[in-house]
Amino acid sequence: MSHAPPAPVARVVAASFVGTAIEWYDFFLYGTAAALVFNTLFFPTVDPVAGTMAAFGTYAVGFVARPFGGVVFGHWGDRVGRKSALVATLVIVGLSTFAIGLLPTYATAGVLAPALLVALRFVQGLGVGGEWGGAVLMVAERGDPRWRGFAASWVQAGAPVGLLLATGAFGLASSLLPAADFLAWGWRVPFLLGVVLTGVGLFLRLKVLESPLFEKALADAPAPGLPLAEVLRTHPRNVLLAMGARVAENGFYYFFTVFALSYGTQYVGLPRPLLLNGVLVAAIAHLVATPLFGALSDRVGRKPVYLGGALFLAAFAFPFFQMVGTGEREWVWLALAVGMVGHAAMYGPQAAFLSELFGTRVRYTGASLGYQLAAPLSGGVAPLVAAALLVWSGGDPWPVGVYLVAMAMVTVVAVLLAAETHRRDLDDAC
Repeated sequence: MSHAPPAPVARVVAASFVGTAIEWYDFFLYGTAAALVFNTLFFPTVDPVAGTMAAFGTYAVGFVARPFGGVVFGHWGDRVGRKSALVATLVIVGLSTFAIGLLPTYATAGVLAPALLVALRFVQGLGVGGEWGGAVLMVAERGDPRWRGFAASWVQAGAPVGLLLATGAFGLASSLLPAADFLAWGWRVPFLLGVVLTGVGLFLRLKVLESPLFEKALADAPAPGLPLAEVLRTHPRNVLLAMGARVAENGFYYFFTVFALSYGTQYVGLPRPLLLNGVLVAAIAHLVATPLFGALSDRVGRKPVYLGGALFLAAFAFPFFQMVGTGEREWVWLALAVGMVGHAAMYGPQAAFLSELFGTRVRYTGASLGYQLAAPLSGGVAPLVAAALLVWSGGDPWPVGVYLVAMAMVTVVAVLLAAETHRRDLDDAC
């Protein structure tokens, strides 16, 4: 057992931040492609709306895979170590994204093409499902609890950076190339570039030492034989509450960053570059707001900040459609940015909040399970459900607004029932 002093917290935060940004780049890249080009490339035999829904269906496969990744790598992280699990997830996500960039399209391989796309999306989801818990715990299990929310929120801030990179890469490729060239080969370039970013992330993560709290727990007692069974026996309520807290956060995120792209192009008639640039503006706002809300949760508590975000987004659901419906660039960009700032009020405190609900022996499994089980039930199906509701209503967005409000209310109830955790000592957590 290594007893070397822990790496400086800033270095650990930087490694987790960069690694998480790279993994989310890979995951978000697929979402952008699903909204804009996969319907044409992999599902050309159906009409555009049905093709978009089929593309969102393959997109949802990654979310179905995420709980399995959370269980597998949670088991690994609670028994073997946080660091090695993190390295494995980064390699899995990076290689699967690179492979998507090499796939034949339907025109070349027929039904084999979407089948391979689904398989690689599942593998990608496995890696992302295991990554979040490890990246968060490498930060949360170090340092002073008085600023744990702020420190852990920087891991969360890797998501908007990943979104910026993915949207920016896709937008740059689509703007520099003629439409025919972009559909023929240009869409592949952002996927293939992911392997370079993976190498950068690996370099940083391999230099970080193991979590000192995990090493202490392992020295005090053997790791649980089956962390999943233990977390379900000792923390079943907190798993459910973590899932509930995630419903609005995850659902609204993919509504703003994925569904809004297809809604804006197909129903409002907005040009693709305008929407992609709007998502970039929103990602910048999200990046700035996330650590600010994480820091605020250290002062006033996780629950007030989280509840504020959920309630705000419930109130903003219908105004969002009115703003986008104007078709004016400024209103569209403002709608996306305001929505993502509201989301950051939940996302900023979330890493510390969910980590604090579980004990060290099962914290990787518990936090990952609660976080990832909600993914296929909220964010994974949100674009698909929203698209289906629009078809049902003939393009009127009111049922989508009702759906968004319902997700927000689930989160409000879950957070109200959860304990306030912002002063909890993770070393003493049972």
